[in-house]
Amino acid sequence: MIRKAAIKDVNAIHKLLHYYDKKGELLPRPLSVLYDHVRDFSVWEDEKDGKIIGCCALQFCWEDLAEIRSLAVHPDHLGKKIGTKLTEVVLSEAKAFAIKKVFALTYRPEFFKRFGFVQIDISKLPLKIWSDCILCVKFPDCDEVAMMKEMDL
Repeated sequence: MIRKAAIKDVNAIHKLLHYYDKKGELLPRPLSVLYDHVRDFSVWEDEKDGKIIGCCALQFCWEDLAEIRSLAVHPDHLGKKIGTKLTEVVLSEAKAFAIKKVFALTYRPEFFKRFGFVQIDISKLPLKIWSDCILCVKFPDCDEVAMMKEMDL
């Protein structure tokens, strides 16, 4: 079941993201940042036990630009299309807010290509997003792939 995240979900989201940040597949997100952005998140809650097994955030950057962030699925639930469904939900949310472009910084560009994203040069992203990049442990040697999707409104 996919729903908007609640404060009670932040620790579970943090734990899920931390699993992938330890593997170098996602950038770390401190608990304080997750609390600041909890309203950006959608979560997949297991109907049987209520555990959070997937998450994805849509962060608004500008009046016509948003970013998909922190897409993660518990490793025991990979291959069940949970990531796909979470991505569809946040793209629908972007459309509801009349967002014209959605981007993602990713290590899995093939996943985003399935949704119509195309690879772009990271330098084409607006300066506003660089404020987050400066805090990244990989700055200025970013190795993520920038992907952009023009939304059909």
